[in-house]
Amino acid sequence: MPDLHLTPLTGALIVFIVVVCGHRFRLAWKEQTPGWQRRAWAFGIPAAIGLLVLAFLPLKY
Repeated sequence: MPDLHLTPLTGALIVFIVVVCGHRFRLAWKEQTPGWQRRAWAFGIPAAIGLLVLAFLPLKY
């Protein structure tokens, strides 16, 4: 799997998605309206996966 890498554009898109999902996760947790746990999981999992992808896949120019 040496050809598995991120381009700058995909890295930037993943950062954007992680920021948006993380913000929505925080809002769901903070407000705790009915069904907040499902929304927190729905936004928390993509944010966590995105952070793991950014941490472990190299960026190639």
